Amino acid sequence: MNVNTSIIDQHVTGLAQRLGDRIDKVMGTKLDDGRRRSAAFVVLCCKTILEMDDDEALDALTEGSQDFGVDAIHASDPQDCEFTVTLIQCKYATSLTGSENFPEEGVIKAIQAVRTFLDPGVTLHANSRVRAKVEEIRSLILDGNYPQVRVLLCNNGLPWKKPEAQALIDNAFTDDTVQFEHVNHEALLAIKMRPPTVDDYIAFSGRWLVEDMSYCRAFIGKVSVEELARLMETHGDRLLERNIRRYLGLRGNRVNQQIRATLVNAEERPNFFFYNNGLTLVCRQFQHNAGQMLDLKVRVKELQVINGGQTCRTVHQTLRELEDAARVNLDQAYVLVRLYQVGDDGQSVIQSITEATNSQSPVDLRDLRSNEEVQRKLEIGLGELGFIYRRHRTDQPPNPATDIGSTAVAEAVLAIWRRRPQELKFNARELFGRLYSSIFRPDLNATQAALAVKLFRIAENRRRNPPEDDADLVRYGSYFIAMLMGKYLLDDLKIPFQELTHKHFAAGFRQIEESGDAYFQRGLATIKPAVDSLYGGVTVSLQRLAATFRRGDLMVALTERGDLAPAEHNP
Repeated sequence: MNVNTSIIDQHVTGLAQRLGDRIDKVMGTKLDDGRRRSAAFVVLCCKTILEMDDDEALDALTEGSQDFGVDAIHASDPQDCEFTVTLIQCKYATSLTGSENFPEEGVIKAIQAVRTFLDPGVTLHANSRVRAKVEEIRSLILDGNYPQVRVLLCNNGLPWKKPEAQALIDNAFTDDTVQFEHVNHEALLAIKMRPPTVDDYIAFSGRWLVEDMSYCRAFIGKVSVEELARLMETHGDRLLERNIRRYLGLRGNRVNQQIRATLVNAEERPNFFFYNNGLTLVCRQFQHNAGQMLDLKVRVKELQVINGGQTCRTVHQTLRELEDAARVNLDQAYVLVRLYQVGDDGQSVIQSITEATNSQSPVDLRDLRSNEEVQRKLEIGLGELGFIYRRHRTDQPPNPATDIGSTAVAEAVLAIWRRRPQELKFNARELFGRLYSSIFRPDLNATQAALAVKLFRIAENRRRNPPEDDADLVRYGSYFIAMLMGKYLLDDLKIPFQELTHKHFAAGFRQIEESGDAYFQRGLATIKPAVDSLYGGVTVSLQRLAATFRRGDLMVALTERGDLAPAEHNP
C-alpha cells in the first residue's frame, strides 16, 4: 500500500461519510459505497484543485449515467471576452497501491467531450446536469466569449500510458486552446501540504530602493524571470490569491501571448523589463541587509501577488517548456517588482492598492473587504440573531444552520433586495469589487441579510437539485425567482424593505419556513410567462434560455407585466 494513496483515501472516506446524503441527492439516487466514494473523489478534486467549498464542488458535480465521460464542470467568469472551462474526469481505484494507469478510454472520452461541448451546433445527449452546464457554456461562446479549456484527468495512480494516449491528445488539439493535465494522489497531497502562508526570500538583482512611509514600507527593484519561476514552482497558486480559476492561458490572450513571445525569443529577452508593467507584491514583513547595495536577497513573510498573476503564471509555464539549449540570455530577462510591507492594521491600504493596480484583472477582494465597518456591523448583528458571520475565507466546512458567509450575503442581497439578478451570474469576482458599494450599503442590516440568504438558499437548492420534471428555466433563472420570493415576503409582512429590521426577524423567518417553497413555485409560475412574452411563446433552446437570464430585458418584461415595481420604487 502506498502511504500517499492511503492519506487521500482517508479524505475520500471522510467526504463520503460527511456529504454522502448530499451526493446521493445530486446524483438523484441512493448510491452504493463504491459509487459514493468515486463521487467523493470528484468532490475532493474540485475542492483541492479549484479551491471550492462543499456547495461549489457539489454544484460542479456531473458524474452519473450519460455524463459524457466528464465528472465535473466549472466555467469561470468571463473576463475581457475570455473565460476558462475546467472539465474533470476521475478514475478512483479500489487498490491503494498507486500503480494503476489512467485508462486510455478515459482519455478518448475526454477528447470527444471537448469537441462536442464547445460546438454549439452539435446536439448533446447527456444527463440534465451536464446538458445545463454545457449549454450555458455554449451560450457564452455564442455571445462572443472565447473559451480556454483545462481538462484534468484525475486518479489515485499513474498517468496514461505513453505514447499511445499522449499521441491521441497531441493529435486532437494542435494549439494552446485545450490543455490536458494529469492529477493524482501525489499532486493532491502536495497541494494540501502547501503552507497556508508564503514565507520565503526574493532574490533582487542590481540596485534597489527602500522607502519608509507613514503606513508601510516599500521595496522596489528588479527580479529575474528565473527567480519568479522559482517562486511559482515552490508555492504555486498560494501566491496568487486563488487565481487558479481565473488564469486565462496563452491562446487568445494578447498580453499573455506577448509575454511568451518575448521570453522564447533570445534576442528580445533583455527587453522584457521594458515591455512588462511589473508586479505588485504585499507582505506582512520584509527584512534585508541595508549595507548590501547590489544583488540582494530579501526575506519576506506572508507574501502575496496582488497584481501580476497572469505574468507569474505565463512566465512559469513558458520557462518550464524551454529546453536547456534555448535558455540563451534568459539571465538578462527581468521584471520590475514593487514589494509593500503592510502590517495587520493596513488592510485598507492593501484594498486600495489592489483596486488601483487591478483595473484589467480584478482579484478576489473578499478578505480585503472583511475588516470594513459594514462587515463588522453585520457580524455583530447576525451574532445577535444567532448566526456566525464568516467575513473571511475559511477551510472549515460551514454549518448551514448557523454559518453565513459574506459571499452568500453578497449574492442574496444583490439578487433579492437590490433586484439585479442579471448581474450575478458570471460576475462573482465583482461582488467585492465593482458591485460592492451597491450591495453593502451602510444601511444594510443583519435581518435583511439573514432573510435574503434564507430565501436565496431555497432557490439555489432547487436549482442544484431539481426534480426530473422541473422546467429547464429553473437551472438558469433561480436568481430571478429568488428576487420575486423577496417581494412576496415583504408583501406578506406588509412592510416596505426599509422597515425590515430586527423587529420583524422572527416573523420573517417563520414566514419563510412556512411559505418558502410556495414562494418558489409562485416565482416560477411568474417567470415562465414573462420569458414566453419575450419570444412570443416560441420554445427556445437552452443556449438562448441561458443567455436570457444574463440580460436586463427580462427585468423590463417583469416590470411591464406588473410583476415588479418600477425601478425607481425598488429598494
